[in-house]
Amino acid sequence: MAQKMGQGVGRGEVLLRALSPPAQGPASAIGVAGMTAAHTLSLVLGDQLHPGHSWFSQVDEQVVYVLMEVRQETDYVLHHAQKILAIFAAMRDFARYLRAGGHRVRYVALDDPGNRQSIPGNLAALAAHYAAQRIEWQQPDEWRLDAQLQAWGAAQPLDWAVMDSEHFLTQRGELAALMGQRKQWLMEHFYRHMRRRYKLLLDADGAPEGGQWNFDHDNRKRWPGTPPVPADWRPQHDHSDLWRMVQRAGVQSFGDPQAAALRWPLNRAEALACLEAFIAQALPHFGDYEDAMASQAPRLFHSLLSFALNVKMLQPLEVIRRAEAAWRGGQAPLAAVEGFIRQIIGWREYVRGIYWSQMPGYDERNALAHRLPLPAWFWTGQTRMRCLQLSIRQSLQTAHAHHIQRLMVIGNFALLAGLDPVALHRWYLGIYIDAFEWVELPNTLGMSQSADGGLIATKPYVSGAAYLQRMTDYCRGCAYDPRQRTGPRACPFNALYWDFFDRHSTALRDNHRLTLVYRQWQKMPPQQQEALRGQARQLRGRLDAL
Repeated sequence: MAQKMGQGVGRGEVLLRALSPPAQGPASAIGVAGMTAAHTLSLVLGDQLHPGHSWFSQVDEQVVYVLMEVRQETDYVLHHAQKILAIFAAMRDFARYLRAGGHRVRYVALDDPGNRQSIPGNLAALAAHYAAQRIEWQQPDEWRLDAQLQAWGAAQPLDWAVMDSEHFLTQRGELAALMGQRKQWLMEHFYRHMRRRYKLLLDADGAPEGGQWNFDHDNRKRWPGTPPVPADWRPQHDHSDLWRMVQRAGVQSFGDPQAAALRWPLNRAEALACLEAFIAQALPHFGDYEDAMASQAPRLFHSLLSFALNVKMLQPLEVIRRAEAAWRGGQAPLAAVEGFIRQIIGWREYVRGIYWSQMPGYDERNALAHRLPLPAWFWTGQTRMRCLQLSIRQSLQTAHAHHIQRLMVIGNFALLAGLDPVALHRWYLGIYIDAFEWVELPNTLGMSQSADGGLIATKPYVSGAAYLQRMTDYCRGCAYDPRQRTGPRACPFNALYWDFFDRHSTALRDNHRLTLVYRQWQKMPPQQQEALRGQARQLRGRLDAL
C-alpha cells in the first residue's frame, strides 16, 4: 500500500516510511528538491477527505498538507477493524490524489519512527521542522478534537486559523438559533425550513410536491422477498498489508476486518459510482422498504453512502439534488425520494445542530438513570434472541446496520432493559463505519435511548415483539415466542416493554403520545402486571444468558 502511494508523486513530498524513512521521526523527514521550509501547515483530518475544498483549488509550494495516522484516533474508543482500515486507506488515497495534483503533502503513517501518536504532538514537531509561521485546520466535527486543537493553538507562538470544512448545509449554531427556547426541538420544523431554503421538492408555488411534506407513512412496508435486492455495487479492496501494519502497531479493535475484501469506497470517484448505482438500482424501492428487515438481505435497498458522506468524499447537496433529479426524471417515486432526502437534509443536519448546541456534557446524559452494563453478546452476537443475534453479527461482520436495526432492534432492547446509554453510545461509536460522534451521539443518547430528557424524541422509541414480527422475518426460528409475554419461551421484548413503562411511569405517564400505552397497562389485572414485572426482573438479572 505504501509503495503504491509513492507512484506518480510529481512535486509532492514523499513522506511514507516505506519510501523515505525519516532518521528521527516525522520532524526530521527529508523534503523533495530542497523544499523543507514552508510557511503554512494545513491539517487534513481523516473525515475531511473533500477534494473540492477551496484549499486545493490552487497549488502553493509554501503550503504543506498534513495527514496523520495516530493512536489518539484509533484508541479513544474500541473501533471496528473495518473502520480503522477504511479511514486509513481513504486517507492514503487522498494523500496520493493531492500529490498527483502537485500539492506538497506530509503523511505520517501509524508506524513511522517518531510518530508522536497525537495530533498536537505531531503538529508541533512538524511546525518546528518546516519552520512554519502558520498552522491552519478545518473545523473538526467532533467536540473533543475542536477543543483539543483550539487549546493547542492558543498556546502556540505562531499564527493559526480555523477554516470551514465547506461540507454541511448549516452552521454549527444555526439549529439552536432557529429553535430558540422551545422545549422540544422537533426535526420536522427544521426539515421544512431546509426544504424551503434549498427549494427541494417544491412546486412552482413553493408548496411541497405531492401536497405533503412527509411521506413517512407510505414507507413502512415489510419486504415480501420481491423485488429482488440488487447485488452489492460497492468496490472491493485488498488491505491485507495495511491490516498487518495496524496489528503490528498494537492497535486493539473488534469485528471482522475483511482486510482482503473490504467493501468501502476509498475516494470520490468510487463514492460517486456508488451513488449512481444506488439511484439506478435501489432508490426506486428504498421508500417502501426503508424500515423493513430481512435475515437473508441485510442491505435491502439502502444506499450505504453514509461512510462516503461522513468522510466528505460526497457532499450532501449533490446527493440530494441527484435524488430529486431521479424523481423529476421518472426514475423513482416521490415517497422514496422524499424519504431519502429527509434523512440527509433533515435528520443529518438536524442531529449535527443538536450536537453542537448541547456539547460539552451531552455525552454524559442519562435522564432515565439506566446503569446496566452491556451484555457480553454485544461483542460476539451469541444470543438466542434471533433479531439481536442477526443485527449484532451483521454489525460485527460488516461494520454496518441500517437505521431501523440500530434503533428498533439493538437500541430498542437496550432502552427496555435499562442498559447504560453512555456505554451503548461508545459501542455504537466504535462498531459502525459511519459513526462519528457528531452524528452518532444524538442518535444514540437522544433518539434511541431518551437519555437527553426528550429534547429530540417526543416519546421513547420502544416496542414489544409485535413490531419486530410485523417488520422482519427475524422471529422465524427464534428460541423465543413473540406471542408469549411470560414464561421460559416468552420473547424478552414483551415483558421488558411493559416493565419499562411501569418503572418510568412518573416520567412518562403524562406524555400524551403514551396515553394508550398506560391505558392498556391499567386495564391489566394486578396479577398479570406482577407477572410481567417478575418476568422482567428475572430477564434483567441474567442478560448475558438471554
